Amino acid sequence: MNEPAHLAATRTSYDTVAETFAQREDFGLGHRPLERSLLIAFAELVAPGKPVADIGCGPGKVTQYLHELGLDAFGVDLSPRMIEIARQAFPHLRFDVGSMTALDIPDGELGGIVAWWSIFHTPPAELPGVFAEFHRTLAPGGQLLVGFHVGDDHLRPLQSYGLPVTYDAYLLPPDRVVEWLADAGLVVTARMLWDGKQPQACLLANKDGA
Repeated sequence: MNEPAHLAATRTSYDTVAETFAQREDFGLGHRPLERSLLIAFAELVAPGKPVADIGCGPGKVTQYLHELGLDAFGVDLSPRMIEIARQAFPHLRFDVGSMTALDIPDGELGGIVAWWSIFHTPPAELPGVFAEFHRTLAPGGQLLVGFHVGDDHLRPLQSYGLPVTYDAYLLPPDRVVEWLADAGLVVTARMLWDGKQPQACLLANKDGA
């Protein structure tokens, strides 16, 4: 089965920018307390005894933070170079190469999923399938925290972090994302929106409203 072109482009682009990306990005763990507060709330809501997947984990900084919050966290990312960097930085944690479109995780395995601005490169038409995959892998009552850039635009940057990239990127309307999640059986329980030059949103949801 042929891989979708957008996955290959995203993988190649993040392999290219991985080192610079890992050095520059703090993923809201430094100077953005609101993002940290959402991760803390998520961690407190996850039922004990179930692992948590950081999907699109990049260099693993959020995975490590979830671990520090007491969760049995592991990371998954499309980019092998990102996974290599994460394993080097946090050798005590598990990191796997994989795609959110087809997770190598059993049904009902997870107590929670974090998708921390990692749906940015997924074509909107494919997001219902991604959210269905999140629903499949979550246990009943499992928690989902998803962050994304707000808008209704399709971007095609030529460079990122001063290096050439070939991925596409998508800004998403929050109400539409809520609808896709609901269609997948993921009930939104809280939302946070940031206005400004680059509006952003975070949604907290759980499986089947349990």
